[in-house]
Amino acid sequence: MSTTQNAPNVQLRRAVASSFLGSVIEYYDFLLYATASAVVFNKVFFSSLDPVVATIASFGTFATGYLARPLGGVLFGHFGDLLGRKRMLVLTMTLMGVASFLIGLLPTYAQVGGLAPVGLVVLRVVQGIAVGGEWGGAVLMSAEHATRRRGLWAGFTNAGAPCGMVLSTLALTATAALVGERAFLEWGWRIPFLISIVLLGVGLFVRHRVEETPAFQAVREAGVKRRVPVVEVLRDHPRVLLLGIGVGLAAFVSQSTLTTFVLAHGVAAGHARQTVLNALTLSSACAVVGILGWAAASDRFGRRPVVVAGAIAMAVYSFVLFPLVDSGDTVLLTVALVLGQAVIHPMMYGPLAALYSELFSTENRYTGASLGYQIAGLGAGVAPLLFAGIQRSTGGQGLTLISATIAGFCLLTVVCVLALKETGTRDLKSVAVS
Repeated sequence: MSTTQNAPNVQLRRAVASSFLGSVIEYYDFLLYATASAVVFNKVFFSSLDPVVATIASFGTFATGYLARPLGGVLFGHFGDLLGRKRMLVLTMTLMGVASFLIGLLPTYAQVGGLAPVGLVVLRVVQGIAVGGEWGGAVLMSAEHATRRRGLWAGFTNAGAPCGMVLSTLALTATAALVGERAFLEWGWRIPFLISIVLLGVGLFVRHRVEETPAFQAVREAGVKRRVPVVEVLRDHPRVLLLGIGVGLAAFVSQSTLTTFVLAHGVAAGHARQTVLNALTLSSACAVVGILGWAAASDRFGRRPVVVAGAIAMAVYSFVLFPLVDSGDTVLLTVALVLGQAVIHPMMYGPLAALYSELFSTENRYTGASLGYQIAGLGAGVAPLLFAGIQRSTGGQGLTLISATIAGFCLLTVVCVLALKETGTRDLKSVAVS
């Protein structure tokens, strides 16, 4: 095979590697905050509050990152559709790395009072804007380079999220083990955030080697009139956008339940923090395989059957999850997280990368996919806060109500998926589905 003929395959491999690594780095930073919000920030930045209220406040700052993600999706999606995917991905990675590094330098509440949580919220918003713009561009770099098995190749971006969770959890765990509990709360928690600047350099080097996607180049060479992509999406494809949001909600609610909320709940239920972190790390590592496996399955069986099966399974499993966690048994805790995060949740989450990229045309795909995915992602930011509020209002009870809420989101996902046409066979240069 000649060099010319092999060039598309080389670029596909580079695009997939760049998207996966970029996603790992972005979610290392973004989910490092999630783990820290459950075990550190309530003591460091909200030390003047009642412990339960401090936990809710910590989850509240966690949620602000998700609230900012749609803004990032619109902002970077707009310029990504007009100027190209690659340029925006360099900017989003830089923004995330710098914000995370600065979190590691923030003074605590004991040092500067109320300015500390304010600074934390501001940097969390910057993180949210960055990850909101990153996902859509990373997915499109893989999906628009792929000529077949698009579900699998695009799925590498989503697989980067649990891999980032593994790295962030390991970073916090290793730091705590090395410096001790007291030193960890005083200054040790900063180390994993400061490491972000090193990861940023590695990520930018890899991303620099990837060319712009063929689909975007074709639109640019055709001289398509420059428009406002978000206006086109809202005006021409409101139904597709709304259904796309509904498709992703259950995946995100389940994701944050199995990571952030279960981490805090497991500790409150009597498990050692390190025990829960170990189980979470194992389940996140297994989730990488699960996401890629179900993403590949969606190429064979279609996006809709896989996502629907996953949503139904998660609706049932939500009533099993908390009894397993509350059993006090480490093995059952580990089984609960592995089964939920590595088997059932990936059925919904794995195919999403390809599915969202297939809902919109090239001219507004970055904006449309980002907006749908990131608005759905609000479910992940709000769920821990909502569930913590339910527990507080019910005196620590209310787990059945929490499970019913998760099941309700799963039912919504099933309805929205069935209302959409199958997207797996679409040509990404064609017009949007309806």
